Amino acid sequence: MAKLDETDIKMLNVLQTNSDITTKELAAKVNLTPSPTFERQKRLEREGYIDHYMAVVNPEKVGNGLLVLCGITLRQHAKNLGRQFVESVQQIPEISECWNTSGVYDFMMKIYVRDMKHYQSFVLDTLGEIDCIGSLNSFFVIGTVKSGGKVPINGDN
Repeated sequence: MAKLDETDIKMLNVLQTNSDITTKELAAKVNLTPSPTFERQKRLEREGYIDHYMAVVNPEKVGNGLLVLCGITLRQHAKNLGRQFVESVQQIPEISECWNTSGVYDFMMKIYVRDMKHYQSFVLDTLGEIDCIGSLNSFFVIGTVKSGGKVPINGDN
């Protein structure tokens, strides 16, 4: 992989803000013509700098306005239990993201549900079915201070 230059970094920053931008618009923002802009973008995709593109859906508009962060501790640190948990999480649509973490929790999850009643049902009926969970701790998001998920980019790759 080639090192990122200033134009690559500009492109990645622009695309993190709006991945729906046209090649012509992107070219204007990075001071190139469309053809080399298109080639650079394809190279960034090919080399794995751009993982994928997606639309960010407003959770309230689709009826899932309650965001919960949930820390999970497995009942035992065993390879098969970790694998069982990871496989289970993949099948649960309310869990939008899940990270294997160090510290107090083995996993942290980002969960979208309709309301508290839905979350109660989710904990009892969905997470309650995952036998390897030892404990969970829920954090209810009461307001967003910063969002967007942008990754800081530097040229020292």
